[in-house]
Amino acid sequence: MLKQMVVGCCKVYISESRNKAALEAIERAAKLFPEAPIINKFEDPTYNRVGYTLVSKLGPNPSSSSSSSSSPCPLRGAVFEMVKAAFAAIDLEKHRGTHPRLGVVDHICFHPLSGASVDHVARTAKSLAADVGSRLQVATFLYGAAHSAGRTLDSIRRGLGYFKPNSDDNQWIGGPHSETLELNPDEGPPRALQKKGVVVVGATPWVDNYNVPIFSNDMDLVRRMAKKVSARGGGLPSVQSMALAHGKGIIEVACNLLDTTKAGGIEVQREVERLAKQEGMEAGEGYYTDLSRAKIIETYLQMMTARDSSQ
Repeated sequence: MLKQMVVGCCKVYISESRNKAALEAIERAAKLFPEAPIINKFEDPTYNRVGYTLVSKLGPNPSSSSSSSSSPCPLRGAVFEMVKAAFAAIDLEKHRGTHPRLGVVDHICFHPLSGASVDHVARTAKSLAADVGSRLQVATFLYGAAHSAGRTLDSIRRGLGYFKPNSDDNQWIGGPHSETLELNPDEGPPRALQKKGVVVVGATPWVDNYNVPIFSNDMDLVRRMAKKVSARGGGLPSVQSMALAHGKGIIEVACNLLDTTKAGGIEVQREVERLAKQEGMEAGEGYYTDLSRAKIIETYLQMMTARDSSQ
């Protein structure tokens, strides 16, 4: 069954997890496109962040799919409605949490699952970004296959100051300090909105997220450990990492695993434990923030089978 389908996935990260009414509004918006169900939802009240994973079949030409098209892409449509609902329900100026963010809708990434290429989902990503920029008037940045030069997500984040907390207690509080942007957006107005921030949209092969807790209050030390874990710091290949406060006495080494054939959660866990032991610290058991790629496909097929049988 799956071999005959062209299926894509989108992960949507929103800077809110404490305002349940806002999350309910966002989820109602997604349900306007039942062909693109939410497969997984990961909430973290400490980070004040939620991640949604949606899946749907993709059309043969996603670049022509729009809300006004006779054959819209349900994945693109569901995500656009979620973005619109998030902007209506959440005020970035009132937000605080220990996870960095650039906007109310901090990050959107499309991934191919079956029968689709990265270029396929990249056209969907670019189409969505164009509408967010023009219809919602929010500065939008593209990365990965959705960007003409293949710009990386971390290069955008570094250019916009993503990794620097704006509070003494390692929190990110309120909206952007200035509407002026250090980078020019690909879509939308050339400024950051105080209540909404900016949006980053990309298309890449599959990425896993794996976090390991360290039982410590020494942020500087755990930051150095996180750097040693990352490819950028000479550590594990295809791993990006940062240290984030995660409650009293806990700092997490939060990792993006860009290619799990080179380094996955097992390798990250082992390396963080090794580095923690060297420093006389204890590392807890890590966790993934989403289902595996295989489990997402399995869950989607089960949901679609149940939906079809009920009609």
